[in-house]
Amino acid sequence: MAFTSDTPLDPSLYSLDPAALEFFKKQTGITEEDELKHHILAVQAKAFAVAPYPCIYSFGFTRLRISRHPKYQSVLQLGRDCGSALLLDLGCCFGNDARKAVADGWPVTQVISTDIRQELWDLGHVLFRSTPTSFPSQFIAGDCLDPTFLSSEPVMSRSPPDLSSLTSLNDLHGKLTAIHASSIFHLFSAEEQASLVRAVASLLSPAPGSIIFGSHVGLPKQGTIREEVLGMTVEMYCYDPESWKKLWEDAGPFKTEAILKEVISPNGEIGWMMVWSATMSTKSNV
Repeated sequence: MAFTSDTPLDPSLYSLDPAALEFFKKQTGITEEDELKHHILAVQAKAFAVAPYPCIYSFGFTRLRISRHPKYQSVLQLGRDCGSALLLDLGCCFGNDARKAVADGWPVTQVISTDIRQELWDLGHVLFRSTPTSFPSQFIAGDCLDPTFLSSEPVMSRSPPDLSSLTSLNDLHGKLTAIHASSIFHLFSAEEQASLVRAVASLLSPAPGSIIFGSHVGLPKQGTIREEVLGMTVEMYCYDPESWKKLWEDAGPFKTEAILKEVISPNGEIGWMMVWSATMSTKSNV
């Protein structure tokens, strides 16, 4: 089965870990926990009506994936060391990870977020009780598999990008210092993932130390998995760490790292999350 906007939501799935609870209290200004829960549930319902995605159904948007990544502190240091550093959050949903990076010091006007639906970013302002004025980070909607939005063919420009007039991610080829991409690659086929790796790699600055990092479902041996997730049959092609690292090393002069972390589902089944990064190691010819 697949989720539809008529699928009943399950409030019992709501749970904030201590770090997420502190973050949402600070970001929303709602300090009373029952009131905060009511607010998040209300936004979830609005979002699910227009985008009935598993990550919205299961409150994936409340988890701070970016700050749990082992490269997070070094990414923040990149933002401190380079006054013009740009961070992209790919597949941002409501923008919780982008907002976490800003809360931890990355300049808000040097963060770009993208997702396929503008409505999700707009509801992010509702969720975090902000406006485009109070949180002036750039957002651009588009399909990352559409070459008119994101292509592996670089279009380089020496001038800094005008973030206020972005029309596609292609405007950012070779310009980004850091790219965060969590829970997105496993949504696509093996061929689409390989193509997306090449396209995302082309966005990164050729400066040594520029980094792409994230996490998604993986396997000890690459292949297709089929499983029941929240009552829905899910089929995903998953790479293993070695094959995933090779994709990035074929896409550029990257030093790659990838490890599998065991995940236990509520019903006791064992799964795997791959945590990875690809860091520009030498001057690129791109």
